[in-house]
Amino acid sequence: MRIQQLNGQPAAGAAPAVPQAPALDPGWFINRELSWLDFNERVLEEARDPSNPLLDRLRFLAICASNLDEFFEVRVAGLQAQIYENLEPQDPPPDGMGPLAQLVEITRRAHDFVGRMYEVWYTEVRPQILKHGIRVCSPQELSASQDAYLDAFFDSQVYPVLTPLAIDPAHPFPHVHNKSLNLLLRIEPDKPPARPLYAVLQVPSVLNRLVPLPDEADGQRRFVLLEDVIGPRLDALFGGYRVTERVAFRVTRNSDLSIQENEVRSSLLSTIEETLRQRKWGAAVRLEISERADDGFLAQLLSTSALELEERDVYKVPGPVDLTVLAALWKLEGFRDLREPLYEPQMPVVFSGRKSLFSAIRDQDILVHHPYESFGTVVQFIEQASEDPGVLAIKMTLYRTADSNPIINALARAAEIGKQVTALVELQARLDEENNIDKARMLQKAGVHVVYGIVGLKTHCKAALVVRREHDGIRRYVHLGTGNYNPTTARQYTDLSFFTCRPEFGEDASALFNLLTGYSHGNEWNRLIVAPQHLASRLTALIERERKHAEEGRPARIIAKVNSLVDPDIIERLYLASQAGVRIDLIVRGICCLRPRLPGVSDNIRVVSVIDKYLEHSRIAYFQNGDDPEVFLASADWMPRNFRRRVEIMFPIESPQLRRRLVDGILGVVLADNVKARELQADGLYRRVPPAAPNEPTIRSQVEFQNMAILACETSPISHPATAVTSHAVHAAAEPARARRG
Repeated sequence: MRIQQLNGQPAAGAAPAVPQAPALDPGWFINRELSWLDFNERVLEEARDPSNPLLDRLRFLAICASNLDEFFEVRVAGLQAQIYENLEPQDPPPDGMGPLAQLVEITRRAHDFVGRMYEVWYTEVRPQILKHGIRVCSPQELSASQDAYLDAFFDSQVYPVLTPLAIDPAHPFPHVHNKSLNLLLRIEPDKPPARPLYAVLQVPSVLNRLVPLPDEADGQRRFVLLEDVIGPRLDALFGGYRVTERVAFRVTRNSDLSIQENEVRSSLLSTIEETLRQRKWGAAVRLEISERADDGFLAQLLSTSALELEERDVYKVPGPVDLTVLAALWKLEGFRDLREPLYEPQMPVVFSGRKSLFSAIRDQDILVHHPYESFGTVVQFIEQASEDPGVLAIKMTLYRTADSNPIINALARAAEIGKQVTALVELQARLDEENNIDKARMLQKAGVHVVYGIVGLKTHCKAALVVRREHDGIRRYVHLGTGNYNPTTARQYTDLSFFTCRPEFGEDASALFNLLTGYSHGNEWNRLIVAPQHLASRLTALIERERKHAEEGRPARIIAKVNSLVDPDIIERLYLASQAGVRIDLIVRGICCLRPRLPGVSDNIRVVSVIDKYLEHSRIAYFQNGDDPEVFLASADWMPRNFRRRVEIMFPIESPQLRRRLVDGILGVVLADNVKARELQADGLYRRVPPAAPNEPTIRSQVEFQNMAILACETSPISHPATAVTSHAVHAAAEPARARRG
């Protein structure tokens, strides 16, 4: 079986196994799910922060709502399944909280969070956007001419796609699709006896939910929610009846998709497609409903066997059900002064003026920092490979793809003109499965050899291999990244791209694709460190080495930047290293189950989280190793699933110049952030990192990176003065902060 081959004995050259540390006190760990809620709290803080531009605050509010949707679809759904179906968790939490205790605490905190989220909308953001001429109108606020406009709009655009569904003995409660917006209606006949009836009407998702009204002389931009267009005009759907009450509601369903090896019958593709169809019928996990809903409405929803929800699963909200609708306002044309200044990603100087990216990569290893430096370099790498007559083959992994992706188009063109093209499309990329299936079929039609990964493992690594015939023989060009091959998210996420044509990387890339597309018991890797074979054991060994150096009185330091830190074994090793005197700085955007600054346990560990306009997504690890530091990039977070249930890669950056850039020019800048950084305390709370003194310069790391990219384009690519300039600022700000913290 493929999964057994990948999970077999570590290949030659893998790090030796390290003895397991004894189990630690559950109080030394933060619960994974509650830590995620803390992360969303930090996002909500950005929505409340008056120093942020107004429409960006609104965008953060929409992100909060979207984040919460996925949390319920996957994490809460998983806990409910453990309770109701008596399932065993894949990774029991080291903090000791059982599924019921977690669910009770999540429910308490989530209800409170939702209330505060709507409070931000109604008391802070909405009044401010009104002052700037952006108005979401209620039906009561409309003029006669606006009502007439909406009458015509309803008749021509909305009415034809509406389907009222009665609820009675002949019409059971209809299936409500996941996250669809619906109206529950109370209906009475025009003639007595007027016995109340009920019906459900789905608000059509094929229409924009924000309906713009015609511009008026006052210059304001007015919108009406689609449900408020439909609501006052419902009688047209029920001849001889009148709608006396209506409430909006929305159901969130279990959307997790996990395929086990023994569940695949004919092909992984057909199994995924069948599972996607079943997802539409996933168990309901949350009901959002207008706070106007009375007991009769709630009884209709909670009594139906179609939902099987309890009162704790009901979230009454005062305003628009589903605040993700607010994201559309952030995208409004104009209002530039209400958003962060536009930033255009810079073309890295090393590629500037080069007709061929291949010639630049032949000269040196290249590091590109997205989105400060353009993801267009990655697109060009694949596009040039697709058109270059010397290129014989292209192989790459695709985890999340965009709707319109030039990389997909380039792969198709390359196959059509006869190049050997292989794409590993991961069909289990959560909530992107259908899009990936569509892209896979399109590539297959073009002649690309498409494979779907390994049953039981997600292929999460990001790698591309280009095989090119040159005057001196065959040369392999490799791209490895921390982010997806997705030009859309590449403008929103911070990630790193590494280009090289060194033979040892080329050999490893070939072996990686052979392992993913064929059969292999492992490989003697030159540079790549691959999960699930031995990434976890190698990281453990690297941490242990720092601990031993500290015990021997040698320089010892660890800096790591990841999205999530959950794995209990790694956390235990970090605790032991801290106790030995290793100074550890962790930059963890989201979930962090480690408690820093615990006396005698983690005194030497600092954890910071940066929430800003770009989603922090890059993974970097620095190990001081005495006087011979090592720096790695990776596709993996430090979580059990990444170590054991995904194909991931970690790889070293060996160029001294690139290492300095990563350590001083990226990690150092983030650690010095005193604008958007929060520091995790031993009690599990996050507190903003303030300037150490009134005259200390403020450092907002993401703005620093923008400035560095611009400055680098104006100076020599060899000296990298942008890194040096920022590095001085970092040391000036960071060292006093360290001293202040002891």
